[in-house]
Amino acid sequence: MDEKDTGARRSSHGWAGAVISTTMALGVAAAALMMVLTPGPNMVYLASRSISQGRSAGLISLAGVGLGFLCYLAAAATGLSRLFAAVPDAYLAVKIAGAAYLAWLAWQMARPGGRSPFDTRALAPSSRRRLFAKGLTTNLLNPKIALMYGALIPQFLRPAAGHLWAQVLQLGAIQILVALSVNALVVLAAARLSGYLRNHPAAMRAQRLTSATVLGAFAVKIATSPALA
Repeated sequence: MDEKDTGARRSSHGWAGAVISTTMALGVAAAALMMVLTPGPNMVYLASRSISQGRSAGLISLAGVGLGFLCYLAAAATGLSRLFAAVPDAYLAVKIAGAAYLAWLAWQMARPGGRSPFDTRALAPSSRRRLFAKGLTTNLLNPKIALMYGALIPQFLRPAAGHLWAQVLQLGAIQILVALSVNALVVLAAARLSGYLRNHPAAMRAQRLTSATVLGAFAVKIATSPALA
């Protein structure tokens, strides 16, 4: 085998053989944006903590959330992609469970008496270490993030494009960037936004219904998506 053939083989099996397309990147960015803008445990905790203890506490908690994202990314890159490639029924099970969970979240937001994440509760002050740990555990136990890595990101994987683990790392990095950026804005604006929504019930109701609609749309998309190609 000559040097040219060796280089081509090395390229086709290395990182360069798994460079994601613009369509894949934009698709995950859009999905991540919609997911992070819909209420979930991370948003509720970060908003409540920022309002109760200040922006610095919210940002420390966000750092813990960020580490949680990295844990999910590592698990997805090393295990989920292999599992789904080897056992298609596992992907189907995660997809159905994820769709059901999103539908339940949508109902919780849309039903009479549903709460906005900015209709916050007071939290007792915590140390920096506990703030970081709480952010981490909140994210690790967040079904929305498990769904993101277990059912949404796999829809954008293309085995023909190269190693699945490399694709997961790249797509996951995009998700983390989008999620941390939006959550940082939530931390910085939580107090002002919460006060505005409390003083404008119609806006609070519109926020809940919009979030419920987006969650419901994602539930339908996941439930009707084809098997991993």
